[in-house]
Amino acid sequence: MSIARRAAVPRFALRFALRFALTCALTCALMAAGPARAADVTVSAAASLTNAFKELAPAFEAAHPGTRLLFNFAASDALLAQIVKGAPVDVFASADQETMDRAQQQKLLVDGTRRNFVRNALVVITPAEQGVALKSLSDLQQVAVKRVAIGKPEGVPAGRYAKGALEKAGLWQAVEPKAVFAQNVRQALDYVARGETEAGFVYATDALVMKDKVRVLFRVPTETPISYPIAVTPGGSNAAGGRQFLDFVASAAGQAVLAKHGFEQP
Repeated sequence: MSIARRAAVPRFALRFALRFALTCALTCALMAAGPARAADVTVSAAASLTNAFKELAPAFEAAHPGTRLLFNFAASDALLAQIVKGAPVDVFASADQETMDRAQQQKLLVDGTRRNFVRNALVVITPAEQGVALKSLSDLQQVAVKRVAIGKPEGVPAGRYAKGALEKAGLWQAVEPKAVFAQNVRQALDYVARGETEAGFVYATDALVMKDKVRVLFRVPTETPISYPIAVTPGGSNAAGGRQFLDFVASAAGQAVLAKHGFEQP
């Protein structure tokens, strides 16, 4: 472990433990709650969709009287792990194709429901005040960049995209010792916003959430487009409601809200 990462651990360890405990508690709550109310639609969605989906909810519920949306936001891999364990989820929205592919391989999607509904972009950010001035990935090697917030590649799609881009540029070995790994992309955003890292990899939509606290330095080219898939899962209690939610996010009204939050059409 590098000196930079050892120095970071005491400041982040408590928050990691709290986030992990909350995730475990949420999984237990979903399992213990038993069958949801008939009209409830439980949606497990990538953390980067938090603000957009919360804004979508009132319009969807107004269009479907008596229906209530229940959201569970986390890293895509963590959500899939919950579904594998039997969490009663009606809809799964992932931030990458790889995670959804694994869900499909395990027969955790209702046939014919999977679709891509938005696109995103990976960016490098710095604190809005007194941040570093970087123009490219190679600049992350600068001495002034001591820590870089990155989602854990083995569990966070944004982290996999970041690692892939760094590997393609031949920079992963240089940047990895500076990495402060986050449990999800919003945690990486928080680290940069609080000035705990000099730079970080997040989605363009995440940077908009804290545009007063972080500054986008440049867009990161990825080997494959960042497209978000969504599908109905068989473990929930409201497949019909799940299909209605999929139709809503693909509708003009749903896409307008998603675009407001920086997402692009698929």
